[in-house]
Amino acid sequence: MKSWFCFLFFFFCIQFGTAQTTHKIQELEQQHAELKKQISESETLLQSTKKDVKGQLDNLALLLGQIEKRKKYLATISKDVQIVQMEIARVQKELSSLNSDLKMKKERYAKSLRYMSRHRTIQEKLMFIFSAENLNQMYRRMRYVRQYADFQHRQGIELKRRQKQIEEKQQQLIASKEAKENILHQEELEKAKLESQEKERKKLLATLQKKQRSIQNAINEKRRTAEQLDKQIDRLIAMEIEMSHKKNNVVSGKSSEKSVEEKDRQVKDVKMSMERYKIDSSGHKLSGVFEQNKGRLPIPITGPYAIIGHYGKYQVSGLKNVRLDNKGIDIKGKDGAQARAIFDGEVSAVFQYNGLSNVLVRHGSYISVYCNLQSIVVKKGDRLKTGEHIGEVHTDKDGNTVLHFQLRKEASKLNPELWLRNN
Repeated sequence: MKSWFCFLFFFFCIQFGTAQTTHKIQELEQQHAELKKQISESETLLQSTKKDVKGQLDNLALLLGQIEKRKKYLATISKDVQIVQMEIARVQKELSSLNSDLKMKKERYAKSLRYMSRHRTIQEKLMFIFSAENLNQMYRRMRYVRQYADFQHRQGIELKRRQKQIEEKQQQLIASKEAKENILHQEELEKAKLESQEKERKKLLATLQKKQRSIQNAINEKRRTAEQLDKQIDRLIAMEIEMSHKKNNVVSGKSSEKSVEEKDRQVKDVKMSMERYKIDSSGHKLSGVFEQNKGRLPIPITGPYAIIGHYGKYQVSGLKNVRLDNKGIDIKGKDGAQARAIFDGEVSAVFQYNGLSNVLVRHGSYISVYCNLQSIVVKKGDRLKTGEHIGEVHTDKDGNTVLHFQLRKEASKLNPELWLRNN
């Protein structure tokens, strides 16, 4: 009985391992298909046909975004090759163990068959039984003969099962090796495409490096526009904080008409006293859930996309003395792309800048900001669900559809890429 229990447990482990291997390979194939689809879609994003500095800088930003995405995909492929290789090693080890066990069982089975061949006649069995010295010994011999026959039968069944398990493991091994070959083939294709994009990048850089003065002028103009937009956002968030202070009796005093200078001073005071900011219990709950989704929030634009502007201060790769300072990220999409909410929240502000709409959505103590919208479908006070459309992203005269996205924890600026899903 104990041997049968051990056999069934071992058989279950083998079956579980088979299912696990198949599921793992299918999961990897599915992930690769999804990542490949995303890269293919990002390659359909329109490149500017303009030969001026702005158009070429736009193309460089798009190209760098696509190259970065392809490099991430290649890193994933490299990691997956290691996973499949470990799986192959595991299956080979199990297969070796099964073959060794099968060999031992075959030897035992052959030995029992040889024994039975020597004592195969009924007469011999009867003589063995009736030659017992007493009834008790006779009963034990009868039970032994019956149990030995049952044991031999079970051994035959177990050999067949073990052989089937080996065949399944061999199929697993073949499938794992095929999966590895497919991944390596995909890696070679992606490396070739990456090499092609790198050549294109170098060619574009060579052209831009001859236009250093024009580049700096274009960057300065972009910086001035961004600074004005950031001031608007900062002002609205400061007002939001101020209202929350009043709501929670943190800021007290009589309501009276104040001068412009007094209002500006109060906004600064609110910024300086952020550590005293309080939100209600529902806001605390939403903030907690939001924090738990760090790294898993959806991309705030529909359709194919490429991140063409990163958060913070950084040097543009390949261009000397060209530094950017971004308070959020810039995401390029296709014409007609929609901005969408990254999490459940409430529209806390809607404002216009340079003829375009911008929307702030509060998620407890967090605020997501969606800029450069040519039309919106929300208004202040609207409650939004994750993924719900906010408005259509503006497409400029050069065909660039770019969403500027920011993430704040009240007045503190956060790097959105650390919070969004890395896909």
